[in-house]
Amino acid sequence: MKKIAVIGLGYVGLPLAVAFGKKRNVVGFDINAKRIAELKQGEDFTREVSADELAEASGLRFTDSLDDIAECTVFIVTVPTPIDEYKTPVLKPLVKASESVGKVLKPDDIVIYESTVYPGATEEVCVPVLERFSGLKFNEDFYAGYSPERINPGDKEHRVTTITKVTSGSTPAIADKVDALYSDIITAGTHKASSIKVAEAAKVIENTQRDLNIALMNELSMIFSRLGIDTLEVLAAASTKWNFLPFKPGLVGGHCIGVDPYYLTHKAQAIGYHPDIILAGRRVNDGMGQYAAAELVKAMIKKGHTISGSRVLVMGLTFKENCPDLRNTRVVDVIAEMREFGCQVDVTDCWADILEAKEEYGLSLIEQPETGVYDAIFLAVPHNEYASMTADDIRSYCNENGVVFDLKGVLESGAADLRL
Repeated sequence: MKKIAVIGLGYVGLPLAVAFGKKRNVVGFDINAKRIAELKQGEDFTREVSADELAEASGLRFTDSLDDIAECTVFIVTVPTPIDEYKTPVLKPLVKASESVGKVLKPDDIVIYESTVYPGATEEVCVPVLERFSGLKFNEDFYAGYSPERINPGDKEHRVTTITKVTSGSTPAIADKVDALYSDIITAGTHKASSIKVAEAAKVIENTQRDLNIALMNELSMIFSRLGIDTLEVLAAASTKWNFLPFKPGLVGGHCIGVDPYYLTHKAQAIGYHPDIILAGRRVNDGMGQYAAAELVKAMIKKGHTISGSRVLVMGLTFKENCPDLRNTRVVDVIAEMREFGCQVDVTDCWADILEAKEEYGLSLIEQPETGVYDAIFLAVPHNEYASMTADDIRSYCNENGVVFDLKGVLESGAADLRL
């Protein structure tokens, strides 16, 4: 039985390594020594895998040493693929991981990538790196596969083994081997794509489609706001039709929906095509933080608040509820805009890591907000802890004339001053 190395032990790699580790020998590799030490102690800061689940993966061991993965014959790369400040794909983590794998690659080994990329990246970017560092020839000495990750951070129902897995390989025979490998752990079944490029494209359009649907809802929210209509009430009415898609407006961040479309548009522009619709959706969604902040300011002015120097409490910083993931959170756009208006903004989040918030965004989180002092509350991320609070509980943080913005509409209708 082939021994597997999982390269990168974040939100994607760790659950995958644990799933394989319950059935075979697996080495989980990460360059972050602190992360390895924590996992060896049964601690996962992402909260995706419990201590019990780690203990159940009896075939899994962790390391930050390349020597420990040299004996493996299948390498699964699950490193992040973010974008930079110019919305350009950052492939450095993928290239560095490929360099590491290339140093220990042997004849007949298979390298499978799960990181989100644009169609063609595996064979155009990663494979040449593997060849250069290993001295081996692609599809003669070693082989490649692509099986896009579909992890949904914080989702305890849709797990790595219960989500259908798309697989592919660099030759028909390798495609069969990759598919069989994942079929061993994926109870939901697999879908074998005809090529690596097809699998890459499938992944990147999954979230592009969601991005565009949310962009439509965000634009409708702007229109309905001007018409004095409650958007969520409109959506509830429209959802009574059997084929209406139940998307809602909101901030679009995280490691997938707010990032993946830029990988596709990058490749499209590289081949001379300007993707109007996709980029239009991105412009709408990228501007929602500023829009939400402006709506809050208008509501505060209507209640007689002087905006400069006013105190605002933002509840929730992570990119989604019930998840500690701060990657690409767009709540920071709201915070930055409110500070541009001259507001004093406090941020609290019962799920976010205090040190990570400081390191990534320069934000000092407060653990327990004061009561009766804020001119406005922006309920950005309705973690269970916040969603279980009553409207009166949340308003207790406000002064007598405070404004409550319930971004996702989790409070009862009419309890908040505004929502998207």
